[in-house]
Formats: sequence, C-alpha cells, structure tokens
Amino acid sequence: MPTYDYQAKDPARGCARCREPFEVMRRLGEAPLTACPVCGAPVVKLIAAPALGRSKSKLDDRAKAAGFHKLKRVDKGAFEKLY
Repeated sequence: MPTYDYQAKDPARGCARCREPFEVMRRLGEAPLTACPVCGAPVVKLIAAPALGRSKSKLDDRAKAAGFHKLKRVDKGAFEKLY
C-alpha cells in the first residue's frame, strides 16, 4: 500500500500528530483524508518526493551468501569483481 503525507491546514489548531507532517498508508482507491484521525482538524495532502534510493537488493545478498560473484564492467572485455 502506498503512503501519503498529510499535515494540518492550520498547524496552530492541530494536535501534536498533525502539526507536523505525518504518513498514512491508504489504498489506491480510497479517498484522501480530510481530517486528522486523532483530533479531527482539517488536513491537506502534501506532495512528497518519491523514495528512489539506491539500495542493495535482497537478491544480491542471497547470491553472495550462496557463493556467487558479481562483476562490474570497467572496460571492453574487462570486468572487476565486486564480491
């Protein structure tokens, strides 16, 4: 399920949870939140950058644990062993 960021429209009137941006997991078909689930103050959905971090996949970890090696091409016909 995707996560969405929300914050109170007027942070001065919100509770401790909605004064600062908070994340909520919602289904794609669900309507966006209009009120804080804790205090009922009106909230707005924030636009956040997608999480596109470069992390090592679990497949790489499993391959390494099984004794396989990963190679990186450094030149035409030349490879460097990463692990």
